[in-house]
Amino acid sequence: MPKVKNRKGMTLANKQLAAGWLFLFPATLLIFIMNFYPIVRAFFISLQTGKGVNMRFADPLFNNYIRMFKDGIFSQSIKNTFLYLIIEVPIMLILAILLAQLLNNKDLKFKGLFRTAIFLPCATSLVSYSIIFKSMFATQGLVNSVLMKLGIISENINFLGTPATAKAVIIIALIWRWTGYNMVFYLAGLQNIEYSVYEAAKIDGATGWKTFWYITCPLLKPTIVMTAIMSINGTLQLFDESVNLTSGGPANSTITMSHYIYNTSFGDGTGNMGYASAMSFIVFIMVAILAFINLKVGDTRE
Repeated sequence: MPKVKNRKGMTLANKQLAAGWLFLFPATLLIFIMNFYPIVRAFFISLQTGKGVNMRFADPLFNNYIRMFKDGIFSQSIKNTFLYLIIEVPIMLILAILLAQLLNNKDLKFKGLFRTAIFLPCATSLVSYSIIFKSMFATQGLVNSVLMKLGIISENINFLGTPATAKAVIIIALIWRWTGYNMVFYLAGLQNIEYSVYEAAKIDGATGWKTFWYITCPLLKPTIVMTAIMSINGTLQLFDESVNLTSGGPANSTITMSHYIYNTSFGDGTGNMGYASAMSFIVFIMVAILAFINLKVGDTRE
């Protein structure tokens, strides 16, 4: 097809291309200003030391990164964050996909009610639900009262004052809040699978478990990979639960990387932006590596 030219000699294809770039330019500029420039600026700050207008490049240049290897609190925050990730993410995703499978049953009554009830925690304010969990697991809270009445414990447990139980409370809170969020993605994926596929499997004699394992899971693989990446990304940046439930305690035993970065830059009044920026870049690299691994595992193309 010959190129159509307008009176000024510009082809129709070039005119359409120019119009496309014109629409893209505002969004591209905004993304650059709000995302890419702060990333580059933060990297330069991570190479600096000092406060406010007195910041200068460190000597040696990568002193903030070297300091991290000697920082016991940062090492503890990495261990805590990965502990939450290893335990919480698999449990949450497995529960989400099982709940989605149950709620996708066409014969189930009140499906809308059940779906709303499971998704509702996700719509709850982070601060509000942290306060509720903090009161529930307090020494004189609801959980201790119930366990006492059932005769499971003989005296109240200080859930938030003991490292192991405080970590368990954070994991339980995360699972409670985010399972419904991931369930919605799996429900959307399940509803795109033709019901005739399951009927054919049933005729061939496949049991419920085999149908789930050999049909549902493979067809949901892209959704599983996506939710895994989002969950890992969110957990590595975990902040609210550490701050509002345990304040990072006792003795920094539950502190997360984002919480420690906040304390370093703002929370403790130190204002050490250079060191905080360096730690932020380490978190960024961790997120990028784990996301890349997930994408490679989920890529089935030859």
